[in-house]
Amino acid sequence: MRQPSWSALFNRNAALFKQVVQPLRERHRPPSGAGSWLMGLVMATDGPRRYYLFRPAGVRFGEKLPLLVMLHGCHQDAKSFADSTRMNAVATRERFLVLYPEQPRLCNAQGCWNWFETQSGRAFAEAAWIMKAVDQSCMLFSADRERVAVAGLSAGASMAALLATRYPDRFKALVMHSGVPPGAASTPTSAVRAMQGWRQPLPTGARRDWPPLMVIHGDADRVVSARNAGSAALMWSEAAGAQQEPAQEQRRGKRYPMRVTQYKRAREVVATLVEVDRLGHAWSGGAARQRFSDANGPDASRMVWRFVARQFGPPH
Repeated sequence: MRQPSWSALFNRNAALFKQVVQPLRERHRPPSGAGSWLMGLVMATDGPRRYYLFRPAGVRFGEKLPLLVMLHGCHQDAKSFADSTRMNAVATRERFLVLYPEQPRLCNAQGCWNWFETQSGRAFAEAAWIMKAVDQSCMLFSADRERVAVAGLSAGASMAALLATRYPDRFKALVMHSGVPPGAASTPTSAVRAMQGWRQPLPTGARRDWPPLMVIHGDADRVVSARNAGSAALMWSEAAGAQQEPAQEQRRGKRYPMRVTQYKRAREVVATLVEVDRLGHAWSGGAARQRFSDANGPDASRMVWRFVARQFGPPH
């Protein structure tokens, strides 16, 4: 039997590499950003939980950087969310840490955070292990405990709201992108209704000590009704006794236009509502060709950082 030539073997192996090995490499390739992509583990009540942390290059010994917690949406994980939002590139330029907790598929088949499972206590258990990841980041990676903010998309936005309202003394700012306000659901059935924007009384329990809120939502969202955005801003406004300012129409270049409404108590901004025209259920201004990402929207990642940086103030 004739043996294949070295050339034939090389070509066959090269084809195999392109079909099998290279896609695997791409799947596990660290997201873009000049820095380190680090994996960590914390223990939850029912087992270990994984998170990733992005640390920009050049962090000096003893230097404490701000920490932004980023919570992915359904059908995403830490890496795909980092790729979609390109938050690591912002962190590289502005010098802050980014923490990406990751929901195991064993806990939710679609990778959603169970923000609505408050009746069973499951939502609070998930919030608790995310806080362990925050504490570990502060201890191991010198994150500044006094400059921590949380943001999320969709189910991640709702879990971010749960975190900020359950641990208000731990977060300086909250950003909800395309999510449901806290207290709007306590079971899977009520969660579906809340996502659809069913008209209901605003949840009770709003407090003045909640951190400042930014809400970003597309008016073409068919997954989570945009009515939720206004409800969240109104919750914060009423709790703080704030007044609604006139909406400002804004547009940057050819990106979708947006309406920005601020709710102020004296000169303090309690909540900022950003309504984006023509944006669906996607991260505004995210990377092109990424799921749940729309490159034509205004850059949400930059908006998020500008908002939370104002709340952080000078380093400690």
